[in-house]
Amino acid sequence: ERGYNSGFEHQNVEERIYPEKTFEHPKSIISIALAYPTKAQGKMPRDEKRGQFARASWGIDYHHILQDRLQKLIAFIEEQAATEAEKEHWRFRPQVDTGEYVDTAVAQRAGLGFIGKNGLLITEEFGSFVYLGEVTTNIQFEPDEPVPNGCGDCTRCITGCPTGALLGDGRMNAQKCLSYQTQTKGMMPEEYRKKMHNVIYGCDICQLVCPYNRGKDFHFHQEMEPEVETVYPKLQPMLSLSNKAFKNQFGHLSGSWRGKKPLQRNAIIALANLGDRTALPAIWRCATEDVRPVIRGTAYWAIGQLGIKEPEQWLERLQQCEELEPEEEARVELQAAIERLKTIVASPGADRKNK
Repeated sequence: ERGYNSGFEHQNVEERIYPEKTFEHPKSIISIALAYPTKAQGKMPRDEKRGQFARASWGIDYHHILQDRLQKLIAFIEEQAATEAEKEHWRFRPQVDTGEYVDTAVAQRAGLGFIGKNGLLITEEFGSFVYLGEVTTNIQFEPDEPVPNGCGDCTRCITGCPTGALLGDGRMNAQKCLSYQTQTKGMMPEEYRKKMHNVIYGCDICQLVCPYNRGKDFHFHQEMEPEVETVYPKLQPMLSLSNKAFKNQFGHLSGSWRGKKPLQRNAIIALANLGDRTALPAIWRCATEDVRPVIRGTAYWAIGQLGIKEPEQWLERLQQCEELEPEEEARVELQAAIERLKTIVASPGADRKNK
C-alpha cells in the first residue's frame, strides 16, 4: 500500500506468508545460507574505464548454485528414511528467491541470523554476504530458535545509503534502492544517475559499511568465483555488444536476467560519471544509431555531461537531433542536454568543469 515494493516480488501476499497456500500440509521450512566471495582473486586492470557488478552477481547465477545444493540436501534427507514407504510419503519443495517466501524472514526464524537495519540477513559467521534458499516439507522437524536483532544503536547502513532507501527498522523503499534502479528497463530518474557511480548492476554499500561484514571474504564454492573481466567489464565495448556477445560474456551472471538494455544504459551513465570523454564518439553513435529510445535518451544526457569541454561542437550536434528524435522520453533528455550546453556556451569565462 505504501508503494515500497519493487514489483519484482511475488505478487500474492497471502502466498508469501502462508505456506499452506502453496504446499499441502507443510510442517517445516528448512533454510540454507551460502557465503559468497567479496574480493576477486585477480587484480582489476587499470587500462580503461570499467564498470562493476555488485558482489551478489559474481560467478554463476546463484539461483542455479542454490538449487543444486538444495537438491543435494533433499537427497541426503531421503537417505535417512527408515522405510521406502516413509520416503514415498515425504515431500519437498525447494525455492530460491523467485518463489513466494520472504527469504530473510524464513532464515531469521530458522535461526540462521537476524534481519539488520539494511533489511538483509546478517549471520554470525559470514555477515550478510550470503545467498538464501529454503525447502518446504511435510516432515516435522524440531524448530531452531529465531535470532534477535543485533544492530543495537548502529545506523551505518542507513546513513551510508546514498538514496535514503532504508527506513531504519529493516524495511526499505525498494523503489529508491540503487540495486532496483540498475535493474529497471526505462529511463533511470536523473536523481539516481550520479549516485550509482560505475556500478552497472546492484549495490553493495549497505553491506560494505556494516561492522558485521568487516574482513568477511569466503571462497567455499568454485562456481561463485568471479572472472575479473566479466564482473569489472570495460564500459565502452558494452555499448556495441551484439545479443550473442552479451550472452557469451554475461549470460551466466544473475545480473543478466533483465537483458542487455539496462546494463548498456547503466554503462553509458557510468562513463559519464567517470568523466570518460574518450567515450563520446561511442556514446554519439548510441544517440544517433540506436533504435531504443532509452539508450538514445541516456546518451543525450551523457553527452550533456561529457561535452562541456567543447560545448559549441556538441551543442550543434545535439541540435541536429531535435528534428530527428521521434520519442518523447528521449526528447526530454535531449532538450535538457541542449539547455545545459547552451548555458555553458553563454558563459565563456566560466570554469567548464563538470558541475
